[in-house]
Amino acid sequence: MRADAQRNRERILDAAEEVFAHHGASASTEEVARLAGVAIGTVFRHFPTKDDLLAAILKRLLARLAEDAATLGGADGLHVFFRRLVEQAAAKRTVVDLAGVSVPAALSQLGEAVGELLGQAQAAGTVRGDVRRPEVMALLVSLCQGALQGGWDAKLQERTLAVVFAGLAA
Repeated sequence: MRADAQRNRERILDAAEEVFAHHGASASTEEVARLAGVAIGTVFRHFPTKDDLLAAILKRLLARLAEDAATLGGADGLHVFFRRLVEQAAAKRTVVDLAGVSVPAALSQLGEAVGELLGQAQAAGTVRGDVRRPEVMALLVSLCQGALQGGWDAKLQERTLAVVFAGLAA
């Protein structure tokens, strides 16, 4: 891809994240184009359908989350990751609105990173040994949906995470 085309693609994705975070997945691609400073045709050249655009946003978001998880570790890495993800979900509609879009490779990468954090937390004795990655992923998804749908403030996020962490504790 040419450098200018790559820059346009990134601007479109940045704009789309912002537009969809504020207005949900029903926001218009015209608004995305306007915010990105490109013509609507440029948006559709990169992303032929709105679902393609939403899938690209989700793929990028999941890659960022996997990268974030990979930078954490040790006894509290899983807890830190939970907190960050719930904070993001409460602040950004995109996380849950895009839940219907399937991006298996990126989701698998995130699952592997979470599995690594889980293993480190179990090795450090901060998470029970019988907790498995599918349970942790289910908790993450549920917490994110709750934070978004319920409009959780910081205090409710912290209290809810404290309950979850107590249940995971060794």
